[in-house]
Amino acid sequence: MTIENILLIGGSGFVGRHLMNALARRDVRITVPVRRRERAKHLLPFPTAEVVEADIHDDATLARLATGQDAIINLVGVLKGGNGKTDGKPWGKGFDRAHVELAGRVAKAATAAGAQRLLHMSALKADAEAPSAYLRSKAAGEEAVRQSFPGATIFRPSVIYGPGDQFLTVFAGLAALAPMLPLACPAALFQPVWVEDVAATMAESLLRTESIGQTYELGGPRLYTLIDLVDYASRTAGSPGNILPLGDIPSYLMAWILEIVGGPMTRDNYWSMQVSSTCEHGEMGVLPFGRRAAALEIIGPTYLSDGRRRAGFDALRAGAKR
Repeated sequence: MTIENILLIGGSGFVGRHLMNALARRDVRITVPVRRRERAKHLLPFPTAEVVEADIHDDATLARLATGQDAIINLVGVLKGGNGKTDGKPWGKGFDRAHVELAGRVAKAATAAGAQRLLHMSALKADAEAPSAYLRSKAAGEEAVRQSFPGATIFRPSVIYGPGDQFLTVFAGLAALAPMLPLACPAALFQPVWVEDVAATMAESLLRTESIGQTYELGGPRLYTLIDLVDYASRTAGSPGNILPLGDIPSYLMAWILEIVGGPMTRDNYWSMQVSSTCEHGEMGVLPFGRRAAALEIIGPTYLSDGRRRAGFDALRAGAKR
């Protein structure tokens, strides 16, 4: 099986940038559709990549992009998309559009175009009976993919960390700014996995025929509670703060308030954290194809130790909408 042309949907995001690096080393041609090309300038230096403005939610556009592609990769995902039912579906409109409808459209386009491979990014503990709309919508997305492209390879990562993440970097920045950091769901359990390990595993799967039709869980070598992760991130960033762990009811109320004001957490995030984001299958810290997952304690200092300056730069970028 020869993979020479790849359509990378969601390539301008956190995981996408790292996956681009992994794929570029293999000298393949990559097409990356984006809403606004000027906001994907960081992808332009890749010599084998073509960044194009396109509406991936339009079937005709998606069909055109899929034509001639050997493999299609869908990384699109959102963390906020609704809490209640929409048109009889147990998730919100944002989740439905990004996780379910788009996943189905991409799979259908891949089949119609005769693509050899389809890789789809889901989430650990995606389940139709999960307590959160996010996890339920991810499960529905997997089903939509399998219906149209049974040979798709699905990846279910725990929380992904690395330079540019929206998890440990955010907490490191908050710890640097806040004298007291109230923390909802402090006992929530995670198995964080390095973004480079995720990217390398996905890229490797394109060369492995045994990965066709498989679903892979991706997690690091250790389990951590959320309070342990926040404490580690703040200390590594040089801003050990006072963390105030909240109980169950205060955690829910905090999530509700932050949801109303447009903060970094919603009630659905609260419900997601009621499920341990940990792998159920395989050996701890061993990724597909025999790859050993890197330890957070080795990777974390390489980018979190610059947490204060990064937090300032991130604030400037947000203000400039970049």
